[in-house]
Amino acid sequence: MVLTWPVGIGRTTQRDQASGHSRRKLLSAGALLVLGGAVTPLTGCDLFDRDDQPAPPPDPLRPMVDESLALAAAYRASATAHPELADRLDPIAETHTAHATELARVIGVTVPSAASAAPTTAPAADPNGARAALRALEKTAQQSATAACAAAPAERAALLGSIVAARATHQEALK
Repeated sequence: MVLTWPVGIGRTTQRDQASGHSRRKLLSAGALLVLGGAVTPLTGCDLFDRDDQPAPPPDPLRPMVDESLALAAAYRASATAHPELADRLDPIAETHTAHATELARVIGVTVPSAASAAPTTAPAADPNGARAALRALEKTAQQSATAACAAAPAERAALLGSIVAARATHQEALK
């Protein structure tokens, strides 16, 4: 700090008596200003105000992302086990992956890779049993999507409604 006016050191001048400034007072005030400027940004960093708030609850659509990925994995496993059904099952698996991707985008999470999603059950030994098992999975998934759609805010209802409709269509395609 550069002082541009005379400051009394053990003696007083005419100017010092009028203003009452001393070098010690000026340096103390300067130090307080510097410290005050350094503390202000720290309060914005929540250094002194530690209200440990709980993390926000997970989005209610997060289970729908996982369910869509599990359905896609079940279709891929059945298509692998029964190559004669692959032409029928692969497009449905891709639809479920697309649903998971869009749901994840809406709720702001990343979608795990499709390879990491494992089917919950092994595919049936015969193609008819595999289609029946997938129909049952679709029916359960359609019911959960319907419940999510009914509870969702308006901006999410259209997406969930289209997922409900797709799952109903998938049941018909598996007959």
